[in-house]
Amino acid sequence: MLLTSVNFVLLDKLIIAVFFLIIIVIGLIASRSAGKNMTQYFLGGRGMPWWLLGVSMVACTFSADTPNLVTNFVRDGGVAQNWMWWAFLITGMVTVFIYARLWRRSKVLTDLEFYELRYSGKSASFLRGFRAIYLGLFFNVLIMGSVSLAAIKIGGVLLGLKPWECVVYGSIGVLIYTVLGGVKGVIWADFFQYSIAMFGAIFAAFVAVKQPEIGSLEALFSHPDVIDKMRMIPDFNNLSNLIPLLIIPIAVQWWSVWYPGAEPGGGGYIAQRMLAAKNEKNAIGATLFFNFMHYAIRPWPWIIVALASIIIYPDMESILKSFPDIEERFLKDDIAYPVMMSKLGPGWLGLVVASLIAAYMSTIGTHLNWGSSYVVNDFYKRFIKPEASEKHLIMTARICTVLLMILSGLVALFVVTHASQAFNILLLSGAGTGAIYLLRWFWWRINAITEIVAMLFAVIMAVFLSLTPDSFYQTSLIDANSVRLLIAIFSTSIVWIIVVMLTKPEKKEVLRKFYSLTKPGGPGWKKVVDDAKKDNIDILGSEKNKAWEMPKQILLVFVGCMVVYSFLFAIGSFLYSSYTLASILSGIAIIGIIILFKLLNKLRVPL
Repeated sequence: MLLTSVNFVLLDKLIIAVFFLIIIVIGLIASRSAGKNMTQYFLGGRGMPWWLLGVSMVACTFSADTPNLVTNFVRDGGVAQNWMWWAFLITGMVTVFIYARLWRRSKVLTDLEFYELRYSGKSASFLRGFRAIYLGLFFNVLIMGSVSLAAIKIGGVLLGLKPWECVVYGSIGVLIYTVLGGVKGVIWADFFQYSIAMFGAIFAAFVAVKQPEIGSLEALFSHPDVIDKMRMIPDFNNLSNLIPLLIIPIAVQWWSVWYPGAEPGGGGYIAQRMLAAKNEKNAIGATLFFNFMHYAIRPWPWIIVALASIIIYPDMESILKSFPDIEERFLKDDIAYPVMMSKLGPGWLGLVVASLIAAYMSTIGTHLNWGSSYVVNDFYKRFIKPEASEKHLIMTARICTVLLMILSGLVALFVVTHASQAFNILLLSGAGTGAIYLLRWFWWRINAITEIVAMLFAVIMAVFLSLTPDSFYQTSLIDANSVRLLIAIFSTSIVWIIVVMLTKPEKKEVLRKFYSLTKPGGPGWKKVVDDAKKDNIDILGSEKNKAWEMPKQILLVFVGCMVVYSFLFAIGSFLYSSYTLASILSGIAIIGIIILFKLLNKLRVPL
């Protein structure tokens, strides 16, 4: 894939070289404390402030494949198709106001340790070990493979690199600071990388609009090929779009599907960041900042570039004409984003390429550290070598990090071909399990067997549904992928509900210890609390005689979603020159913020 149409000069190369140098320095500085113990290496000593953790979360989800995915959505179904991930804001706000402080109270090193805190016996051990390999290795490698695929497309179009070169060069850069610095190196690198990545995205949008074929925002949004793509909300008169793009994501998807970065109840690297926070207040602040930046602020630069690409490169033939050496298997709508970057001039091209590299490295770095924490802490240490020293475990984690990077590169080179492919696979494989992750904190009856059966059944269903042709699921109202998702959600949900009612709950000692530590409250734990009282055991502690805060938390979730969605659409309305609507939405958002912080100050959140 050798291209000559991109004008890459010495200045561009120097900018990228300086970027890599700064990243290496960050890794070296962080390495001074990262190697002390597992808590330092994977959680930064549990002393990280909210603003740094929040930026790190945003940087991780600011992946190199995310602008490609958004471009894929916009070119395929318009701006409204982004509701397939915008709906996950509800999941995020539930995590902010309900689950962030519960995770921080749990004091676990990884969220998989939760299983042997909440459950007991061989089933809990199996669940922890299996998910350590399933998520930390297989699932994580698929995610990183999708991100590396974006790097391949960006590197091929903008740098003229072959696919294997993109993987190798990108791997070397990210491994240096991840292996050396642990999560501290990742988080501080994220802070630096996010600043560059956000600036690069905004500048790329500015350049896209200024292309001769367009000229201005007004010309972009009045172009006949773009007008039909501009809707921010699906057409209510078109059920074939409304149901899969809005109704299913809002009504079903957010609570029922486990998806990386938007896990119901929190999990994965989001839980890792919450566990690394100084206290509950910082855990809440970090996740709130993350959700605001992720959903309200960041999407529009990508959307503008995607809409501009429709005019400049209306189809795959036009892209292939300008870049004839692109391999056919990589020629999908998502490649339009890196192709648009070729319009940048000298110097600016290097800066924006550095921003895309930053987006790639921040995501890969987080997933490498998170994945190795699962494999080392929850599998190797727990089942293979429990007597291992901290020094040995740190070295094992570093070796594991390298191996994960190699496997993800192979997946990018030989398995995935476009951004939406991995997105759909990830949605299906976690469909139907999300409600368990929400309820296990608040209903004593959930047990380890329930999670095991749900997880295995969801994976089997995902494989079966993926291998069945689209024609079997296609309907006049919704597309085949949406039908697959609904089948997976409801079949898995029915199975785990039956299982939880037919199997025994966890031992009362385990349930009491969990409640005493995390104090989730609510009617779902009434039996456990009452039984403890009968045995003269106090598991309520400081929460005794205090009202359950869930109603207030649910109100916070609603207000938080209103604020973020209002800002998201206010920005869109302003760009569309709908200034009256933009002003109204901005006013709603500001009022919502005032209400939000007044309610938040009333929550019992210890410093």
